[in-house]
Amino acid sequence: MDDAAINLDGRVTRILLSYDVSGPLRPKAARVCQIVFGYEQTVQRKGASRTYRHPGYLERPGARWVGQSVLLLRPEDARELERDLGRLGVRARSARIRIRPSEAATFLRVP
Repeated sequence: MDDAAINLDGRVTRILLSYDVSGPLRPKAARVCQIVFGYEQTVQRKGASRTYRHPGYLERPGARWVGQSVLLLRPEDARELERDLGRLGVRARSARIRIRPSEAATFLRVP
């Protein structure tokens, strides 16, 4: 977790963001996963292939996966993700929290 914004009490401000892709938006679920988790794209051109890596929000500093459709993000990343999801018609809800970096580390996603 980035320590740049640790307050005097040893806590950082983070946004707990949840989103829901349901009903008529289900066809967009794969795109939402790409935005959140990232993806690779292989392009074939003139007999050669090249793979491009598109990082997701969870690869950003301080980002944590809490559970299904729930993320812990820096405030600026949460705002940006909320806008990206909104463009797809996906509604997100968020809450500002203050958490110690060691507590946030309990949400590290194990591959």
